Amino acid sequence: MSTTPFIGGFTPATEEITAFDLEVTGRIPAELNGRFLRNGPNPLSLDDPRAGHLLTSEGMVHGLRLRDGRAEWYRNRWVRSADVARQLGEEPRSGPVHAGMDLAPNTHVIGLAGRTFATQEGGALPYELSYELETIGSCDFGGGLSGGFTGHTHFDPANGDLHAVANFFGWDHHQHIVMDPTGVVKQVTKIPVPDGPMVHDFALTERYVVIYDLPVTISLPHAQSGVQLPYAWNEAHTPRLGLLSRTTGDVCWFEVEPSWVFHTLNAYDDGDEVVVDVVRYPKRFVDAQLTRGGAPTLDRWRINVRTGRVTDTRLDDRSQEFPRIDERRTGLPYRYGYTAATLDMDEVFHPSEEPEDLPDEAFDNTLIKHDLERGTHETRRMGRESFVGEPVFIAAGEAEDDGYVLSYVNNPERGAADLVILSAQDFTGDPIATVHLPARVPLGFHGSWIAD
Repeated sequence: MSTTPFIGGFTPATEEITAFDLEVTGRIPAELNGRFLRNGPNPLSLDDPRAGHLLTSEGMVHGLRLRDGRAEWYRNRWVRSADVARQLGEEPRSGPVHAGMDLAPNTHVIGLAGRTFATQEGGALPYELSYELETIGSCDFGGGLSGGFTGHTHFDPANGDLHAVANFFGWDHHQHIVMDPTGVVKQVTKIPVPDGPMVHDFALTERYVVIYDLPVTISLPHAQSGVQLPYAWNEAHTPRLGLLSRTTGDVCWFEVEPSWVFHTLNAYDDGDEVVVDVVRYPKRFVDAQLTRGGAPTLDRWRINVRTGRVTDTRLDDRSQEFPRIDERRTGLPYRYGYTAATLDMDEVFHPSEEPEDLPDEAFDNTLIKHDLERGTHETRRMGRESFVGEPVFIAAGEAEDDGYVLSYVNNPERGAADLVILSAQDFTGDPIATVHLPARVPLGFHGSWIAD
């Protein structure tokens, strides 16, 4: 009986591929010049104990280069931590290591100052990649990172600064990190927190950094028992949201009902209130199991900074994850958001598998466009038994939804993946273009459009 989560859509790629001049159905918009990249867990060997957890397995970055209406190349490459390099028979790359945590980041891949970085939270440093996705080495930005980094960064559209909230199990605080558009760390603020809570994402507004201090914390009993990721739901930890002033560095805390958040859709200031839209779970990491705790829904917190009152509203009760927006609206009032629908485990995995060791939600074949102004939504279903990845919006004009939504879609008929390019304004219509990749892209985590 298998206990690995790497089955079905998560089955890892077994080789690195380079392919040129890919087949395209439809027409790729000529203004899409750049790379569509995505990171995700992809163990080198399922016999490796690290393969037992989606959040700790080696990362593999998938990339598609678009230019002048053509799909010039596709590449997939493991991120070469020292251990991965040795397993592949290569010399380890040079670079700093924080607290002995030399990991191959598997969570996100971003562009900053003309460079490309694979990132992950929890204490590991980013790894820099070349344009063609070859590993250059780990990076602490000239000593600017005193510890690790994060899997979720947010650019401030007003000035191009990159914000991050980093955590590490050896700290009694989180770090809010601000980097300028050239990649120089210009500010680090420590935020004291008890119990070593896990933090995966945060939110940014014009006035505040929103910190999630929610009841998933370090669990010494689970660490002593050998659990690979010793975080667990902690009923004794008070759930709260922190508003870190971007001008003074002071933090105000607001208690909320117990829940857990992996991902932010967006946040913004609204008079005396701060609006925070998230994908929220009733619980998570119950008994240190990543997938236990109920299905995620799209919810909204309103924090009144004058009265201290926090209200919450259900925006959409369907199970969904990986929210994205037009990132020109980060921290600002906005109208549209995009998510990927999710399925219950029993609909995805064979019933003979161990349910406690497998994800109880996995991607569906459906993308969702939310109109938060009207309170409506549109759904775009892909092929039967397909699995869609995170939807990434790319702007093409001034209007908030004037652009494209890109997602990797595993095509069961071909046994390979497609990159599907949708019009955001004609979301339910036929794809503008479909790029046919030569291999599967396993279900994974986050990615970016990095324009040339």
